[in-house]
Amino acid sequence: MEKSIINSHEITQICLLAGKIILQNGGETYRVEDTMVRIAAAYGIENSHSFVTPTGIIFAIDGSSQMTRLIRISERSTNLLKVSLVNDISRKISTGTLAAGEAHRLLQEIDTNAFVYPVWLKVIAAAIASGCFLIMFQGSWRDFLPVLFIGGTGYLFLMQLHRVVPIKFFAEFITALLIGTLSVLFVHKGLGVDLDKIIIGSVMPLVPGLHITAAVRDLMAGHLVSGLSKGAEAFLTAFAIGAGIAAVLSFY
Repeated sequence: MEKSIINSHEITQICLLAGKIILQNGGETYRVEDTMVRIAAAYGIENSHSFVTPTGIIFAIDGSSQMTRLIRISERSTNLLKVSLVNDISRKISTGTLAAGEAHRLLQEIDTNAFVYPVWLKVIAAAIASGCFLIMFQGSWRDFLPVLFIGGTGYLFLMQLHRVVPIKFFAEFITALLIGTLSVLFVHKGLGVDLDKIIIGSVMPLVPGLHITAAVRDLMAGHLVSGLSKGAEAFLTAFAIGAGIAAVLSFY
């Protein structure tokens, strides 16, 4: 009986850790629940249940070794590499090629390892993405270099500001103010042509595309609480960006 309890406790920890990593790094709610249940089933626990929201995970086991655990999710970001690594571990567990102890160790390594790109590479990627969105929205090539600068500067400012201001809404609002101000200055000095296209291209790295996609997929999968909450979060981000740009344009 004691061995069964120990095994159940270890498997519960593995399921919760896998679910936490996926949820914290941009995975959908249904993916978290499915992964946790599959891992438990692969280790011989058929009667397991999971309930996931964007801010918490509840996992329970029925039977002789009943157990219920709750973990709180306080920080969320986007790191799809971690999601992919956890999916690989889940597949190995499902095929029976990965022991519980080794799986727990690998998940702990994924959780503690940042797996992030350097800041300079993120800024360059944001700048290039801004320029490409400008052209995609039929902007002028004369605005390409200004958008590269404004988009990269805005994204760098957001990353640095978010360390000081933990509330995303205010950080994104202030960043939108900066992007709008720089866009107006570039056009006013003759360094830019189309103000609308410059602003659109520069703010695109801030747009919560992944959150919107995850919200829609959760809603389609029947997870109404998670879908609506993620949709509300995406709406607040979009509102912050729009309000910041509107505040600048109102004085232009």
